[in-house]
Amino acid sequence: MSNIQTRIVNIISNNRPISKETSRVLKHKLEKNGFFVPEEFDQNADLIICVGGDGSFLHTLHENNFPDMPIIGINTGHLGFFQELSPYQLDEFIFRYEKGDYIIQELHPVEALVCTKSHCIEIIGINEIAIKGDKSRTIHLNISLDDSFLEKFSGDGVLVATPTGSTAYNYSLGGSIVDPRLNLLQITPVAPISTTAYRSFTSSIIVPEDSTIKIFPEYTFENSILIITDGMEHKHYEIEEIHLRMSDLKPKILRLKDYDFWNKVKEKFL
Repeated sequence: MSNIQTRIVNIISNNRPISKETSRVLKHKLEKNGFFVPEEFDQNADLIICVGGDGSFLHTLHENNFPDMPIIGINTGHLGFFQELSPYQLDEFIFRYEKGDYIIQELHPVEALVCTKSHCIEIIGINEIAIKGDKSRTIHLNISLDDSFLEKFSGDGVLVATPTGSTAYNYSLGGSIVDPRLNLLQITPVAPISTTAYRSFTSSIIVPEDSTIKIFPEYTFENSILIITDGMEHKHYEIEEIHLRMSDLKPKILRLKDYDFWNKVKEKFL
């Protein structure tokens, strides 16, 4: 960590006018309180402040390769589930940050090893990784949990969500909301087909943190698999298998001490 004379804070913002103005005001207030705000991302900073919505928060972590320093968000977007602060709370946040009135919460991403006929690619998801059919095609996936065969899935796809991501795409699919203090993965079907011809689970499945989820596509149309992580699409050709597990990475999010996850859930969803 930097010493008190050179406390460095990275500010990252999306391009919305309200985000840019909030960032300008925040930079001014931080510098008045003895912080240094670099023009470019500084790997030696103590903190990242992301100004924007949840998409900006996720993009910041991906774009900067899941840095070791903690991150906190100021919400200038819509839902703002990651983004804890509002623009009117800048002075309060700086005061409480200087007092140490916060906790550091570890995130537990999911990682996928996507193997094609020629090579393997690693993909990380803070919220989720989804395996779906390209161009809205129905896909057929043989799914195993560790060494036990689970199901032959047919439908639009499956999503593997982290506890953090349980309130995102997973929730819209009917998956369970999971307390972020739990370490587990959730397999949630996307428009499953369950008929006499195809038998797929129609509800989410909760699995332990040390599980490996193995997916082997059955192709009706070659190259019909699309990998989506935190809303970002990845297209790889001739995918033979996908292994998903909880990542060893542990990005950190800074929370003020009075943060309450379940109050946030009620505020956003009820």
